[in-house]
Amino acid sequence: MKRNPTLLVLGLLSVAGLSLPFLVRGAGWTALFALVPLLCMERLADRTGMKHFWWCHYAVFLAWNLVTTFWVCNATLGGGLFAAVANALQMSLVFGSFRWVKRRMKGTVAYLYLAAAWIAWEKYYLTVAQISWPWLVLGNGFAGTVGLVQWYEYTGTLGGSLWIWCVNLALFGLMTALSDGRFHSEWNWKARVSSVVGTVLLVFAPMVVSAVIWNRYEETSDPLRVIIAQPNFDPYNKFGGMTQDQQNTVLLEQFDHALEGEEGPVLLLAPETFTGDIVVNNVEGSRTFRRFRSFLEEHPQAELLFGASTWEVFPGEDRPSANARMTGDGGWYETHNSAFVMNSAGRYSLYHKSKLVPGVEMLPYPSVLGPVDDRLLGGVSGRNVGQPEVSLLPFRAGNRTVPVGCAVCYESVYGEYCAGYVRKGAQLLTVITNDAWWGDTPGYRQHLAYSSLRAIETRRDIARCANTGISALIDQRGRILERTAWWEPAVLKGTVHLNERETFFVRAGDLVGRVSVFVFALLLLAAFVRRLNNR
Repeated sequence: MKRNPTLLVLGLLSVAGLSLPFLVRGAGWTALFALVPLLCMERLADRTGMKHFWWCHYAVFLAWNLVTTFWVCNATLGGGLFAAVANALQMSLVFGSFRWVKRRMKGTVAYLYLAAAWIAWEKYYLTVAQISWPWLVLGNGFAGTVGLVQWYEYTGTLGGSLWIWCVNLALFGLMTALSDGRFHSEWNWKARVSSVVGTVLLVFAPMVVSAVIWNRYEETSDPLRVIIAQPNFDPYNKFGGMTQDQQNTVLLEQFDHALEGEEGPVLLLAPETFTGDIVVNNVEGSRTFRRFRSFLEEHPQAELLFGASTWEVFPGEDRPSANARMTGDGGWYETHNSAFVMNSAGRYSLYHKSKLVPGVEMLPYPSVLGPVDDRLLGGVSGRNVGQPEVSLLPFRAGNRTVPVGCAVCYESVYGEYCAGYVRKGAQLLTVITNDAWWGDTPGYRQHLAYSSLRAIETRRDIARCANTGISALIDQRGRILERTAWWEPAVLKGTVHLNERETFFVRAGDLVGRVSVFVFALLLLAAFVRRLNNR
């Protein structure tokens, strides 16, 4: 057998199977088989004594990253290439550690380590990593196939990653047993039946459970009116092509027309970073804030939730944080990507985005890399400062206050982080974003789909406002009920339903991730002990 062409075909099959769920709506099921060709590649390389196999599995992971997230290069070529190369490198390090463990722990234990190590790495990305790019977490592949994963309300997205690994490893084990002849020569009929039935159950039982949950789930019936404005400003011209006053006029005209005939409390949504003229120390000094207040005085039952690039000024010589920059008069300032909710009386609540995009919005390890960025690169990296934990934006709907969680753009990719809003009491989730940096590519569609997963995990309706689209209303099953077109000015009016109940995932957190970290650490320690004993 010619080894290289076989490896190439197997690698392409894995790339296709891993990429389709992120590119084609409804193709999430392909991930359940996508890792089998990669495992076959590894087995072939192991059987033939192939050297430097690392480059083969790295090529698979790099191709997967490039095919699915090439659109990042539209915003920043260097950043997009770095994200693909570095993310694929980490995937290969996980897979390479599996090959190291496999040489010391034979049988199924090494494959159990592979699944646990991969999910533990995804858990690390989703929680503590400062350089974090969890876009291709395996469980995200079901974002366009929400009917299969209604049980995310118990497991979260990493439950999907576990399902993918379990099915792929079961299929791979069955295939190798058949190809080696062990299925017939070494296994008795009970073992053969158990392996086949077990594999079938692994594939289809979660689908059946999901269907049962889907059919039994009842939406809450506590309605709230929302109006979402999609002004459709080109982000590359937004800060120079139009003045802020002109942009304010466009947005408020959209809201003014949409409010005709509305009665009762209504929440207005405007996109991320809509304005850049608000200083946190002097919010009332912003022309935009004052104009919004005047508009709301004409519509006293409405409140406005909008995004803003804000500044916070610190007089004096003491630097408030490693991310602070110096002002011209010797003081300091910090920047934030913020969300406001305000009413006609000028009362407002403020939230600073915490999950920041590495490089663009934040500099990882600023105390170490800050001097490098300042002296060698001219301070090009973003230095936004986020909150230490989530907080809510209260919407005063008549005689009651509705706690609202607002995920700003990239934050909507983080499942357990968004569950934090609900733990704080959020009855509704909103997402404000500006996805046009990537152009008309799969990026904004993938980002929209991830909001469906957040709806399932928390069982919260989601109102999503995007500057250029796609804005949407998503129900508690993760279904996109209404949506706008891409790159068109639009207004979306609808009703969301508030919910006070907490899902198991919200209450217990990411159990799959925590257990995977424990199993990974235990098996890695066992492999090291065995290596020492064999010396």
